[in-house]
Amino acid sequence: MFCAFFILLPFVASSQGTITGTVSIDGKALPGVNVSIKAALIFVSSDASGNYEMENIPVGTHTLEATFVGMQPMRKSVTIKDKASIRINFELKEDNSLEEVVITGTLKAVTRSESAVPVEIYSTAFFKKNPTANIFEGLQTVNGVRPQFNCNICNTGDIHINGLEGPYTLVLIDGMPIVSGLSTVYGLSGIPNSMIDRIEIVKGPASSLYGSEAVGGLINIITKNPKNAALFTADAFSTSWGEVNTDVSLKVNPSDKISIMTGINYFNYSNRIDNNGDNFTDVTLQDRVSIFQKYNVNRSSGKLLSIMARYFYEDRWGGEMNWNKTDRGSNRVYGESIYTNRWELIGSYELPLNEKMLLNFSYTNHDQDSFYGVTPYLAQQRIGFTQLTWDKKKGRHDMLFGAAFRYQFYNDNTPATIASDVSTIPGVFAQDEIRLSQKHHLLLGARYDYNSRHGSIFTP
Repeated sequence: MFCAFFILLPFVASSQGTITGTVSIDGKALPGVNVSIKAALIFVSSDASGNYEMENIPVGTHTLEATFVGMQPMRKSVTIKDKASIRINFELKEDNSLEEVVITGTLKAVTRSESAVPVEIYSTAFFKKNPTANIFEGLQTVNGVRPQFNCNICNTGDIHINGLEGPYTLVLIDGMPIVSGLSTVYGLSGIPNSMIDRIEIVKGPASSLYGSEAVGGLINIITKNPKNAALFTADAFSTSWGEVNTDVSLKVNPSDKISIMTGINYFNYSNRIDNNGDNFTDVTLQDRVSIFQKYNVNRSSGKLLSIMARYFYEDRWGGEMNWNKTDRGSNRVYGESIYTNRWELIGSYELPLNEKMLLNFSYTNHDQDSFYGVTPYLAQQRIGFTQLTWDKKKGRHDMLFGAAFRYQFYNDNTPATIASDVSTIPGVFAQDEIRLSQKHHLLLGARYDYNSRHGSIFTP
C-alpha cells in the first residue's frame, strides 16, 4: 500500500490543466480584469493586452468568473482534463446597476461590500437634500461627523469624527492630502459642491496606508470625471439671511481623447445680523469665488491620465457691527479680516507598463493676509506631494506597495517663526489583503515615514 502511494503520486500531481484567454469590451482589450476560480482559490488578472493565464488548475468542473469595476460579472463553466489547455475568452458589458465602488479604504477600486475597510459613501444627491454653499457645512448631516466652528468672529473650523479633535481627521481631495496645515483653518469652506462627485468617509483609524494623520478617520472628496459629466449645469440658491450661492459647470471635448470640465462657484453673504445684541456679527461675512478645471485623457491603453487645477479667493470678516474696510488693522473698531489666495494642482498618471502602477501628485500654494484687530497675521504655505503605488495580485494575495514624498514650506510674520520652516517626509508602505475564503479576508499593512524634524514614524 505504501508503494502504491508513491506510484499514484506523480499521476495525482500531474492531474492539472491550464486556462488562457482574452478579456475585452466592445472588441477592445480590457486590462486589470480579475479572473478567478473562487472554489479553488485561484485568482489572476488580465495584462495590458487583455490576456490572462491560469496554471495548475485541478481536474474537474469549475466556474470561471471575470469581474471588473463598472462591468457586469461573467461566469462560465469549464471542465479541466489532465494536462489539458483550454482557451476561454470573455466579452464584458457595462453594468448600469452597479453597486457603489469605493477607493478610500485600501487605495483600490473595489465594491463597497468587498472593501476590507468600512467606507461610507455620500453622493451629491445626499447633499442636495439640504443645500449648502460648501462641503464643510454639508457634512453636518452625516452621522458621527461634526464640523465645528472654533471662533465666533472669524468662523475658523475643523471636522471631528466620532468625537476626536479636528487634527486627527485627514481630509483628502482625490486621495491627495492637500487640505492640511494652514488651509484647514478656512480652506474647508472653500470647497464647492459643484466639483464633487461623491465623498467617502472612514470613521475610526484608517488603513496604515494613510499614516498617523488619520487616527480619527478620513474624508476623501472625489471630484467629478469630465468624461461622465453633463455638458452644462447651473445651480443657485439664496436664503432668508441673504446668502447667495451659484454653481456653474461646462464640459467640452476638444477631441475624441480629451474631456475638459470647467466649474465656477460664487458665494456672497454681506448681511450684518446681531440677534443677541452684543454689537458683534453673529455670522462671518464672506465674498468667495472658486474656479476649477479638470482634464481627462482617454489613452489608447485605457490607462488613467487626469489633471485638475483650482483657484480660490475669499474675503471674509467678522467683528463689531459698524466695522468697515477702512478700519482694517486699526483700533477704532474691532474686526477680524482675512484675505485668502489659494491654488491647487492635482494629477494622476498610470504608467504604461504591464504592471498596474499609478503615480499621483499634488501641489498647493496658500497665502493668508489677515488682521485680528490691530494684529497682522501674514502666512504662506506650500505643500508638494507625490505617491507611486504598485498594485499586484498573486494567488490569494492582493498586494499594494507604495512610496510617497511630502514637501512642506511654511512662513509667517509672528515672533514664534524666526525663519521659514521647511520639512520633508519620505515614506514607504505595504498592504496585503489575503483571501482566506470566499467570504473572509485578512488585511495586513504597515507604513514607515521619516519626518525631517521629528524622525522616524512607524504605523502598523
